[in-house]
Amino acid sequence: MTGAVVLTALAVFTAGCGAGGGTPDADRVSPSAEATAAPTEGLQTFYSQKLDWKRCNGAFECATLEVPLDYSDPTGRTIDVAVIKDPANEKKIGSLAINPGGPGGSGIDYALYNNQSFSPAVRDSYDIIGFDPRGVGQSTPVDCLDDKALDAYVAVDPDPDTPAEEKAYIDTGVQMANGCAAQKDGISAHVSTVEAARDMDVLRAALGEDQLDYFGASYGTQLGSTYAELYPDRVGRFVLDGAIAPGLSVVDANLAQAKGFEVALRSYVENCVDEGSCFLGDSVDEGVERVQKLMAVVDAEPLPADDRELTAGNALYGLITPLYVESYWPYLTEALQAAMKGNGAPLMNLSDNYSGRDPEGDRYINNTMEANWAVNCLDDSTGLSPEDVRKQLPAFEKAAPTFGAALAWMLNGCAAEKFKATEPEPEIDAEGSNPIVVIGTTRDPATPYEWAEDLAEALDAGVLVSRDGDGHTGYMQGNGCVDDAVDDYLVNGKVPDDGLEC
Repeated sequence: MTGAVVLTALAVFTAGCGAGGGTPDADRVSPSAEATAAPTEGLQTFYSQKLDWKRCNGAFECATLEVPLDYSDPTGRTIDVAVIKDPANEKKIGSLAINPGGPGGSGIDYALYNNQSFSPAVRDSYDIIGFDPRGVGQSTPVDCLDDKALDAYVAVDPDPDTPAEEKAYIDTGVQMANGCAAQKDGISAHVSTVEAARDMDVLRAALGEDQLDYFGASYGTQLGSTYAELYPDRVGRFVLDGAIAPGLSVVDANLAQAKGFEVALRSYVENCVDEGSCFLGDSVDEGVERVQKLMAVVDAEPLPADDRELTAGNALYGLITPLYVESYWPYLTEALQAAMKGNGAPLMNLSDNYSGRDPEGDRYINNTMEANWAVNCLDDSTGLSPEDVRKQLPAFEKAAPTFGAALAWMLNGCAAEKFKATEPEPEIDAEGSNPIVVIGTTRDPATPYEWAEDLAEALDAGVLVSRDGDGHTGYMQGNGCVDDAVDDYLVNGKVPDDGLEC
């Protein structure tokens, strides 16, 4: 587990598919000259392109956007960004670009299941536009490790306590860095958040929109706030849910996430205890301690998981995954009960869901883990030495006894990064933009509530909406107050009251 920070993509248990509607936009009027005007003359070819939509996945439509590999050299090599559209069901008011987080989450998949993530009112009013950011999925993906090496990367002990375990941990990070650097198409050096945000503006122009309407979840909030800083006058109706605070150091980010997952675990155990006859014990402290003991058992000796072995790394990913969404807690109960009986398969299934591994075969169905490492480490290549990690361990373990050590060791994750971003991340205030709605959830494990407060405060026109609850992100998580506020804003343009508490 050697990434820069815990993956902040929304965990999705696939069930059913969003139904597309409408017909292809063959007769849509041409975009305005203002919409397709490039910020620099050298980019005009990209800004003037038209998307060639073709039917795909039933009633959806797919197209490919061409963008420069390196924005400082727009006449050089180009790469593809895969785009998908679920046409609006009723009278369309615009196009809503969406991103599920990560970095490394697929916007294509997010759009395919958009009926689970967006209300009928939003889907009736907007063409839902999903895209795989550069380096992700179908968009000239980074490919740093073969499947066997990626298995080792996911399985490695996240809290090494012997020289051999420490070497194995460090080696997996070096292998990831070397693999990314060896990719011949050069994409791994150009997957920064700034470059992905610049792609979004080319997408806006290709969609024929004067301003970009956007919903970003988790890391998608960082992508959205970066876009807003680069193109404040192009910001339309923006919702940033599960916010990442601007300017976080890797140490502060990892420590906050360690605390967040600790709070989420305690909330899960508290719910179990409150329901009575909890299999973990009669108190929250007892229940959390029992989970910690189980992780220690797996660390000492992997559990059988069908024809595989559940290692400490797999177990940690399996534990983290259902903490993202409160409705997934029953999956965690099932997995923990099985593991306590010596069966690691359910926890392994959760780990596979997190890492994008096909549970029915020996392959990965996406490049989420590789893209997560590549983007995070290009954005901030800070990587602590093992000696400096050890200095951080006491503070991390005190703040988060279950997750602290693993999140501390992840501070070593980018130590072997081979590249530097061609353009630094900007300071975020998006001065002059339209209102930007920022949603924070009080017990969000992956993006702590304080980050939403910080982002809303940093943005010149930030509007904070708070959800009192568990799980990652706030919209479409069972809170009607949040859902109504977002729908009214996206569909009718009514900006929520700043500080709205739900």
